[in-house]
Amino acid sequence: MLALPPGLDPDLLRSFVLIAEGDSVTRAAQRVGRTQSAVSMQMRRLEEMLGQPLLVRGPRGFSLTPHGAWLLERARPWLTMHDEMLANFRATDIAGAVRLGTPDDYVLLWLPDILARFAESHPAAELEVICAPSTELLERMDRGELDLTLYSAGNERGQAGVPLWRGPLHWVGSAAHAVHRQTPLRLSLAPPSCVWRRAATAALDAAGLPWRVTYLSSAQMGTHAVVLAGLAITVGLAGPLPPGLRVLGPEEGLPPLPEFEIALAQRSESPGTRALARHIIDSFRHEPGGYQTMLDGTARGMLSSP
Repeated sequence: MLALPPGLDPDLLRSFVLIAEGDSVTRAAQRVGRTQSAVSMQMRRLEEMLGQPLLVRGPRGFSLTPHGAWLLERARPWLTMHDEMLANFRATDIAGAVRLGTPDDYVLLWLPDILARFAESHPAAELEVICAPSTELLERMDRGELDLTLYSAGNERGQAGVPLWRGPLHWVGSAAHAVHRQTPLRLSLAPPSCVWRRAATAALDAAGLPWRVTYLSSAQMGTHAVVLAGLAITVGLAGPLPPGLRVLGPEEGLPPLPEFEIALAQRSESPGTRALARHIIDSFRHEPGGYQTMLDGTARGMLSSP
């Protein structure tokens, strides 16, 4: 357990972290449900308690002093541990099934730690994970077959989702074959409704490069298998990639791809669903590329105690 000064209020630390991450007292006050003056007073109390300045106001918001940077590095894991302990004791009665949807692209990258923490905190809950393309997952949400789902933003069709993460797409090819040199470029992609496919074909069209989708798969494993065989290239995240695959860049003559977002949509308001949403949102906030300050009223509803 991290050593912090005795009597240090977690609410003070939480406001400090939100200001440090978002450079705004206004946004921090909105997140914690206080007025700006109350949050400013909290920061004065915290600095007086610690005897050191933590934040310096500049033309573009607040910046951290060396003592503030030291505290921020330690306050984040301490607050996560604090919140998990409270959630565990306040939610021991959470039981029943929670149905989570996710594209298979995200399963190995992000879900193992999230699911392990959720199972440890809520052992009586039964978690069902359904892997499918984003468009199918959102349709299943509409039909009431899922309680919440991760999805690639761009497929939302009116869903009021919470943005979790933003990062670039990459071209992915075989490490042993130069299929990216062929014309027309052969692609292994998901169905036309996929936001990644639309981004890839739009980038090639803009660059004036001829292409042809020769292999179609709704699962990442399927597109990767074709690429490993040296029959096409695909698009995906930078890593970790299966052995035999590599990221292809501008030096291979391929155009840049845009960034995309991962978002979370929630249908059910059951305690188990809300608890899992909290775990997911909190985990992505601490990922490189994860959103720290863009969680809106929808996210605050998910993060509220059941």
